Amino acid sequence: MGTHMGVPLQIIRDTTAMCGIVGYIGEKQAAEVILDGLTRLEYRGYDSAGIAVLNGGPFQIRRAEGKLQRLKDLVLKEPTPGRLGIGHTRWATHGRPSEANAHPHRAGKISVAHNGIVENYLELRRELSDGGRRFHSETDSEIVCHLIDQEVGKGHPTLKALQNSLKKIRGSYALTVLNEEEHGVFYAARSQSPLVVGLGEGESFVASDVPALLPYTRRVIFLEDGDVAEIRQGTVRIWDGKGKKADRPVKEIQWTLSQAEKGGYRHFMQKEIFEIPRAFIDTLRGRLSKTTGEFFLNGAETLLGKTKKFDKVYLVACGTSYHAALLGKFYLESLGRVPVIVDTASELRYREPLYDPKTLVVAISQSGETADTLVAVKGAKEHGAKVLGVTNAVDSSLARESDAVFYTHAGPEIGVAATKTFIAQMEALLLLGLHWGRSSGQIDKKKALGLVEELLAIPQKMEHVLQDPSPIRELAIRFEKSPHFLFIGRGLQYPVALEGALKLKEISYLPAEGYSAGELKHGPIAMIDQGTPVFALAPRDASYEKMGSNLQEVLARGALVIAVGTEGDEELKKKADEVLFVPKTEPIFYPLLTAIPLQLFAYEMASYKGYDVDQPRNLAKSVTVE
Repeated sequence: MGTHMGVPLQIIRDTTAMCGIVGYIGEKQAAEVILDGLTRLEYRGYDSAGIAVLNGGPFQIRRAEGKLQRLKDLVLKEPTPGRLGIGHTRWATHGRPSEANAHPHRAGKISVAHNGIVENYLELRRELSDGGRRFHSETDSEIVCHLIDQEVGKGHPTLKALQNSLKKIRGSYALTVLNEEEHGVFYAARSQSPLVVGLGEGESFVASDVPALLPYTRRVIFLEDGDVAEIRQGTVRIWDGKGKKADRPVKEIQWTLSQAEKGGYRHFMQKEIFEIPRAFIDTLRGRLSKTTGEFFLNGAETLLGKTKKFDKVYLVACGTSYHAALLGKFYLESLGRVPVIVDTASELRYREPLYDPKTLVVAISQSGETADTLVAVKGAKEHGAKVLGVTNAVDSSLARESDAVFYTHAGPEIGVAATKTFIAQMEALLLLGLHWGRSSGQIDKKKALGLVEELLAIPQKMEHVLQDPSPIRELAIRFEKSPHFLFIGRGLQYPVALEGALKLKEISYLPAEGYSAGELKHGPIAMIDQGTPVFALAPRDASYEKMGSNLQEVLARGALVIAVGTEGDEELKKKADEVLFVPKTEPIFYPLLTAIPLQLFAYEMASYKGYDVDQPRNLAKSVTVE
C-alpha cells in the first residue's frame, strides 16, 4: 500500500455518521457559543472535537482527540477570540479517533466541518492528489475542503465554489464552510444529513440539532436536501439543489431549554425514563375522542383513506424502532386485521420485497435520519408503495420522504439508549392499529370507548411504575456480577423482552439475549445454569398460563427468575424469585408498562457499574450512514 505525506492512500473512510456541527456569527464570542452548542450535541459524537474561528486574520483552529472537555481545556489555554466560527464533535464508525482526523479540516483558504460520507472519496482523492493536493488526515471530509479551495483558486466566489464542489460529491453531507478571507459570512449545506439554521437578533446560527440553539433562539429553518445557505449576521439566504433561490419556512420551536437538559437527574437517560408519562400524554393529545371512540392520526388519515386501500403492510425500522415495529405487527393484525411484514431496514434493501400500489410501508425512526430506513423508503416509493413515516423529529428527512407522517411528541432525547421514544413509537403504532380497526369496523364504538378510557389512564399507571425504583436498584446491585442474562416473553411481550436485552447490552455491556419463551426448548434453555438471571414478562394476558409453564422450566434448571407481572398476582410470586409489578390494564396495553422496569434495570445496572450511561461506547444516537 502506497503512502503520501505519511497518510495511507488506501484510507479507511471517515463516515462521521452521527456528528454534531455548530456555526455562529454575531456579537458574542464565537468560541463560547460554539462550545456551548457542542456540549448540547455531544450525544451525537465524542471521539474528538474542534473549532475554527476568524478574527480579522488567519484561521484559529483548535482540535482535540477525546471528549469535548479536552477541547474546552485547550481553548482555555489557547483562546480563540472572534465573532465568526464553526465547530464539530465527531463520532466515526471507521477511522481512528485522533487530533489529525478531528474537524474542522483546512485546505488553503477553506475550513470545513462535515457530517456524512463521501462515497466517491477514493476517486476524488486520487484526482486531487494528481493535481498536487496534499492531505493531512485519514478522512474523506478533508476532500471537501480541497474541492472548495480548488474552485476558489479558479476565481469563483465561495458560494459558487461550494455549489460546484457539491456537484462532484456522491454521498451524504451536512457542511459548514469558512473562507479565511471572508470575515462577515459563513456557508452551510446539507444532503441526507440534518442541519438547522437558527435566527437570532443580530446573530445567526447553524447546528445539527435544535438543542444546541435553544439558549439563543427558537426561530429556526430546517434546511432541505440540496440546500446551500449563505449565513451573515442576522440574515440568511438559501439556494436549492438546482441553484435557485429558496424560501424555507421559519418555524418556532416549542421545546423549552429545561426539556433538553438533565433537570436535576443524574443522567439524561434517567430523566427521559421519568418523562415517559408526559411523552405518552403529548403523543396521545388530540388523537382520540372520548365521545365517539374514534382515533385520529393528525393528517395521516388522508393517506390511509378507506383501510381497504391497502392489502398488506410492511413495518420497516432498525434497532429499538424494530422492536416497536414487532409490536406494531401485533397491533395492526389483531386490531386492524391486515397482513403485516416486519423487516429490518438494513436487510430489506438487499431483497426484492413484493411492493405494489396496495402496499403501505410504515417506516419508523426516532430521529427521522436513519440512513438504512431512508434507503428502504426510497426503494418502496420507486415500486409504487405508499409510505407512512413514524418519527419524533419534525421536518426530518423521513418526514419529507414520506407520503404522510405520524409524529410522536416525546421531545428531545439526549441519552443514546432510546427509552421514552420507544414507548412513544409503541403508542403511535398502537394508535395506528386502533384507527385501522375502528375505520374498518373491526372495533365497534362500545369497545373503542372502553379502550379510550383505559388509554387515558395509562400515564397515571406509568407514574405508579416509576414511583419507587429502589427495588430495581437493589436487583441491579444483586446481579451486578452475573455473566449473562436472559429475557423471555410471549406474544406482545416478546418484543419487550428483545428490547430489555438490548438496553442491558447497550449501556451495561453485559451479554443479554431476548427470546420468545416458546422457543426456550429449541436451544436457548441450554444457556441456563445455576444462578442464571432470567427476566420473565408475565402480565395477566393471553399468554399468562403458557408463561407459567416456562417459568417452571427455567426454575427447574437453577435459574433465578425476575418476573414482571400484574399487581395482586399472588400466584406469580410462587413461581419467581422476585416480582416487579405493574398495574392492571387491557392486555394490549401491557407493553407500555412492562417495558419501563426493564429500562430502569438497565439504567440502574450501568449507573451502579459507573459507566457512561448517556454515551455508551461505540454507539451514537442515530445512524445516518448505511
